[in-house]
Amino acid sequence: MTDQTQTKGDALQLDDVRLTLPSEAGEVNILKGIDLSLEPGETLGVIGPSGSGKTSMLMVIAGLERATGGTIRVAGVGLDSLNEDELALFRREHVGIVFQNFHLVPTMTALENVAIPLEFAGRIDAFEQAEANLEAVGLGHRLTHYPGQLSGGEQQRVALARAFVAEPTLLLADEPTGNLDAATGETVMDALFDLHRRKNTTLVLITHEAALTERCTRVIRLADGRIAEDERVAA
Repeated sequence: MTDQTQTKGDALQLDDVRLTLPSEAGEVNILKGIDLSLEPGETLGVIGPSGSGKTSMLMVIAGLERATGGTIRVAGVGLDSLNEDELALFRREHVGIVFQNFHLVPTMTALENVAIPLEFAGRIDAFEQAEANLEAVGLGHRLTHYPGQLSGGEQQRVALARAFVAEPTLLLADEPTGNLDAATGETVMDALFDLHRRKNTTLVLITHEAALTERCTRVIRLADGRIAEDERVAA
């Protein structure tokens, strides 16, 4: 088993991270040397045009895509040193992910969906913690409802509760309001930032909405697979 002992320091560190993928026309360089470090509890907004590498960067940070160059460390652990099983275990314990699409299990209730990560981890308090997290996002009255019985905004809040239930070191959110109307999206983002504050989770948020980046402590803009701008946001 690879040593996963954490070291003190940055919650996330990327050094010269590169990603090259094959295509019919030949190899495509998606990420072209990303250098980035985030302190524990920091909130990072990621913006940039379509095809600039935003989602690809999130995927390699999550370990869902293997970088073809450079190093990635989450909570002091080098992801390149982990095999697939170790990586899945590490992700389950340290990384929460929220996508534009909710990815809920349709045959499970809201409570069961949120409890999944803790059940896999063998936690005897899985349902207790799942209920607490659903209450934290304002869905304590929807515990026994199935995804098909919930609105889009409610489904995304269930997804948020599931992402935060294991108290991850790092929360990755890829356009979490992309399928929601403005008012519903604002409710979801209020829940996201509230959970971030409660649990002091480091947050990486991909968005095209300027109003959301203003809620982050830092904003980077990607262009052509590189960080083109890196700005600290005034409190």
